[in-house]
Amino acid sequence: MAVTREVVLAALKDIADPVGQGDIVSSGVMRALNVDGSSVRFVLEIDPAKAKLYEPVRAQAEERVKAIAGVETASVVLTGHSAKAPPPDLKSGQRKAAQPEGPQKVPGVARIIAVASGKGGVGKSTVSANLACALAAEGKRVGLLDADVYGPSQPRMLGVSGRPASPDGKTILPMRNHGVTMMSIGLMTNEDQAVVWRGPMLMGALQQMLMQVQWGALDVLIVDLPPGTGDVQLTLSQKFALDGALVVSTPQDVALLDARKGIDMFRQLNIPIIGMIENMSTHICSSCGHEEHVFGHGGVAAEAAKLDVPLLAEIPLHLDIRLASDGGAPIVTSKPDSAQAQSFRNVAKTLIADGVV
Repeated sequence: MAVTREVVLAALKDIADPVGQGDIVSSGVMRALNVDGSSVRFVLEIDPAKAKLYEPVRAQAEERVKAIAGVETASVVLTGHSAKAPPPDLKSGQRKAAQPEGPQKVPGVARIIAVASGKGGVGKSTVSANLACALAAEGKRVGLLDADVYGPSQPRMLGVSGRPASPDGKTILPMRNHGVTMMSIGLMTNEDQAVVWRGPMLMGALQQMLMQVQWGALDVLIVDLPPGTGDVQLTLSQKFALDGALVVSTPQDVALLDARKGIDMFRQLNIPIIGMIENMSTHICSSCGHEEHVFGHGGVAAEAAKLDVPLLAEIPLHLDIRLASDGGAPIVTSKPDSAQAQSFRNVAKTLIADGVV
């Protein structure tokens, strides 16, 4: 049986944090969990002054993981940092610094590309994660901002756990995995905790995640937008120098109705449409190989031609893509030689060849 992140986390959830509240998973002391086949690695990030308290915990965690069926090697390391100030409160709108006029650049970020959809459930986040990993595999310095505040999924898809650190209480250090620098509101909340915010809170959180995160030098920052044409989309388009948008849709008419609205919104805001991606284009049975067009076929291609925008890819509906995303290693990284991964790699190569990235 394959070792999964969920199995590892479940094995650790009853190990008490000797300093924080609860167990070492919920308290956030456990970070950088990496499950690679039969090998499991993670760190316990602690105050160096409390190293003696945590050494028995480290040993217990390592033994607990080694006892999991299928695990051959386990490495748990104590990493010491001085006490940090908590990350900035993304909900607060208390600081009202003077805002610059017009769209602004994010420091260190060469280009910002939004991945959008008119409606939910079309696989936009899966496309965003795989495209980010594909661009990183091509040698680009890539960041991924999970701007879907109500339904953040990128921490799970990229296999990132723990809470981001803040060295000064003002800036946030993003997380990194699979060659991608990532930030998500999902890292600031518990996985089963709802985000119940009004529009101003959403806009404030988006601006802070863009301007107060230490993104470093990036060739491109991909922004995984929530579905629709609401506050987050408008804030991003009006306040930040957005270089273009990719629109994801399934072939069915209901999805295309909303995709048209998304494209019209970007055009009204003078944001270039880089292209469209047809996701769940065709279903290929994993047992017999039979191909079936569950959601119809060619709808996005026809719409792209009608709107005079490129059709960048037709991504199949395949079980491996879903399993890879749920497992925290997008198919571009977990099965890079598969036909499904190649679909995303081709999009990345096209964007590079066209000078978009």
